Amino acid sequence: MRVISRKALREFWIKHPDSEQRLKSWYREMVKSSWKYINDLKAEYPSASILKNNKIVFNIKGNNYRLIIKINFEFQISWILFIGTHAEYDKINAKNL
Repeated sequence: MRVISRKALREFWIKHPDSEQRLKSWYREMVKSSWKYINDLKAEYPSASILKNNKIVFNIKGNNYRLIIKINFEFQISWILFIGTHAEYDKINAKNL
């Protein structure tokens, strides 16, 4: 799976160094994955929340941070739509990203 873009993760962990190792692990797992369907992803990430239009919310570092991506399973591409603290996540409408 191709992740667009790692730069967003890097910029975030510079501001929040305690998230660096977890985000790097998440990124490595995503790049190695080749899920065909949302259920394949859910099997590996049972705590991920599935939104409409193939958007997924991941809890990072014990739910301290939230990461929202959109996936195109056919082309094996994912886009980072949002990364922030739980408090920042509570202020947005994830469905409208």
